[in-house]
Amino acid sequence: MACSAFAPNLTAREQAQYLYEAIPPNLFKVENESERIPWRVSPEPFALSPQTAGRIEAIGNDLLLFYRALNSLYNRSARGTAPAFIAEYLDRGKPEQIVKLARQNRFKQDLPGVIRPDLILTENGFAASELDSVPGGMGFVGAMAQAYCKLGMESVGGATGIPAKFGAMLKAASGAEHPTAAIVVSDESGDYRAELRWLAEAVNALGGITVYVCAPQDIVFTEDALFVRFEDGREEKLDVLYRNFELFDLLNVPKQELMLYAARHNRVKMTPPPKANLEEKSSFALFHHPALAKLWQAELGADVFARLNQLFPQTWIVDPRPLPPQGVIYGLEASGMPVSDWMQLAELGKSERDYVVKPSGFSELAWGSRGVRVANDLTKEEWLKTLEEAKREFEKTPRILQRFHKGKRVRQAYLDREREEVRNFDGRVRLCPYYFVTGERAELGGILATIAPADKRLIHGMSDAVMAPCIVKPDGY
Repeated sequence: MACSAFAPNLTAREQAQYLYEAIPPNLFKVENESERIPWRVSPEPFALSPQTAGRIEAIGNDLLLFYRALNSLYNRSARGTAPAFIAEYLDRGKPEQIVKLARQNRFKQDLPGVIRPDLILTENGFAASELDSVPGGMGFVGAMAQAYCKLGMESVGGATGIPAKFGAMLKAASGAEHPTAAIVVSDESGDYRAELRWLAEAVNALGGITVYVCAPQDIVFTEDALFVRFEDGREEKLDVLYRNFELFDLLNVPKQELMLYAARHNRVKMTPPPKANLEEKSSFALFHHPALAKLWQAELGADVFARLNQLFPQTWIVDPRPLPPQGVIYGLEASGMPVSDWMQLAELGKSERDYVVKPSGFSELAWGSRGVRVANDLTKEEWLKTLEEAKREFEKTPRILQRFHKGKRVRQAYLDREREEVRNFDGRVRLCPYYFVTGERAELGGILATIAPADKRLIHGMSDAVMAPCIVKPDGY
């Protein structure tokens, strides 16, 4: 779809008002029922410089290689040809059923089909605070890209980039010429159902694959195949199932055993694979572990290893087990002294606490910023409780400690709907590129920018943040 403005002489206010009406409502959870869209609308996409956009596009294949290396090291660790602590950390807190799923031969080499890093735009580039392989946002960034296209503004990836690349990923995963796919959305992930319906409709409009959105209850199993059943009683055989439910919630998902059985016996392809070990933030800590550096370099190659070393912030697993008297936690200091006990960090003043603590992965607290604690936002008592909680919960819900990279300040325009005028605020930016895996490549479909007010420590979707696709401009960030 080529982008050409239907009304090229609109003012910025008129553009923003048009977008507010043109972007489909309810793609994102609305707290106030009188609002069509629960975030601030910008009259233009967020502008990236060609250099920044090029770097982001190149990251996709590096991250695919990272997942492949992580998977390899986990498998080697499980069978005893790599350090045992790799699998021990990645399996910690998980029931036996989940661990067995990750190690089954049918899934052993499978990797996620969608990769979305959270990139914090900094003064020196960007830092990836985490990776997500079951991400939200694909539908509404795709819908926004199409709305801006109608105003003549071409987003990164193009107006159909997200649905086209998502459809290509599903088709590649299925191995079929014209596959049928189901995006299965659990109750726990229900906030994403509307945007995924938009995405399915957009994929279907492009042709080559048929995609449905359904609840787990709509799945029907036979010994030969997996089907989706519709309200009129009609059934359709599935070639590929997109898992839009979290593995920590697996036992609450109806018919999960039938879906997994069908996937194990190759009745249907499942993506992302049911491998919780690939969904752990602890993987960043393992990447930075000095004893594993040569293994990572051997898996990735020196150039990719060096680039990821710059991209991933320093991260440590908050492991409360005592060290020997001469032992220290590599790379971590408190008041100029090496740390050998996590509670040494409790004495740091706010200005010294450039850290964030968050659950590693297998927990309802590990997504949507629910369990994130920014250390220099906390009182001394709150910081102490955060460290104590991380130590206490290690066996059930491991936490990581990560260097906090402060976002670069940007100036952002938005439509003030009460005053009916375009205003500006100082903000900080999180960039979420969506990469879709087809074969040996991870291709960029689009980039979502979330610009939160500069006084907010965590950047995520909120009512006073701007959310927009990205565009490339010579004067961009």
